[in-house]
Amino acid sequence: MRLPRSSAGWTIAVFGVLALVMGALGLLWPEAQLRMLGFEVPQSRSAGDYTGTFLTASAMASFNMGVYYLLATATEWRAFYRFTVVFRLVTFAVFTIVVLADVAPDRFFGVALWEGLGAVATAVALRRDARRAAPAPGAAQPARQASAVAESGRPAPASAGGGSRSAGADR
Repeated sequence: MRLPRSSAGWTIAVFGVLALVMGALGLLWPEAQLRMLGFEVPQSRSAGDYTGTFLTASAMASFNMGVYYLLATATEWRAFYRFTVVFRLVTFAVFTIVVLADVAPDRFFGVALWEGLGAVATAVALRRDARRAAPAPGAAQPARQASAVAESGRPAPASAGGGSRSAGADR
């Protein structure tokens, strides 16, 4: 697996690793994950209580999501990065509402906060990466260089500064 090549890639990689690890924890030791989130863990469950089944499904989804995020990082799939910003903000909103409505314990707001902060971090990193990639004012544009080559029919020789020059420019 290759390391991320951008700031946004690092935010996605961190989230991917944590999703993978938390998914594995939920599959291997579900009670620990329930306690971390502030849920009660009774000694025994009544008939018809499918908490374990639901937790297994959620943990497997988290594990798979971690793999998807790491694959997106390895391929520098920037469209996926942008997509995650929107839906992690939606997740933040839904999880916050669930806590405020007393459907989930207050500690569950940590999950909402993690999603919201992760979305903001990725959005900021995407913007930062875009600014770094933008050419400096006055810099030679690749399209102009390609058009000069197309007009002459032959590649222009490279100068020491990396730009191109015409055949008689150094006389």
